[in-house]
Amino acid sequence: MNKYPEPTVGAVIFNPEGKILLCKSQKWNNKYVLPGGHIELGEKMEDALRREILEETGLNVYDIELIGLEECIYNNSFHEKKHFIFIDYQCKTDSYDVILNEESQEYRWVDLDEIENYNLNSFTKKLLMQLKNKKESKNKVEILYKYIE
Repeated sequence: MNKYPEPTVGAVIFNPEGKILLCKSQKWNNKYVLPGGHIELGEKMEDALRREILEETGLNVYDIELIGLEECIYNNSFHEKKHFIFIDYQCKTDSYDVILNEESQEYRWVDLDEIENYNLNSFTKKLLMQLKNKKESKNKVEILYKYIE
């Protein structure tokens, strides 16, 4: 077990039709999650996002925008006991051609209005519901804007 939390990046990827990419992952009890992964030492967050998305899906992304920050501390739905800090972005791709690596078993392009029809992990569901309802992530607002007042 790691001594420190692991920062990770994840992406809500919109295709040209405005549908988002969901990937089914064994690591998350075969639930649908957002593609993403770890930030390597010395790597900028957006660079990590581009790298992870390319590795896991074969997609190139652009128009990257931070949309959420969330902690995941020893969640039972993950296959290992881990403490993650999720740094989530929304972005776009011009491609529909997903090439999955071993991280995911299948993928779906879905409309935000259809997310309730999919078995999502709780963190993915919370983020997508906020996005669907056009609400800022509470943690993003608190962390990034707390001291502006």
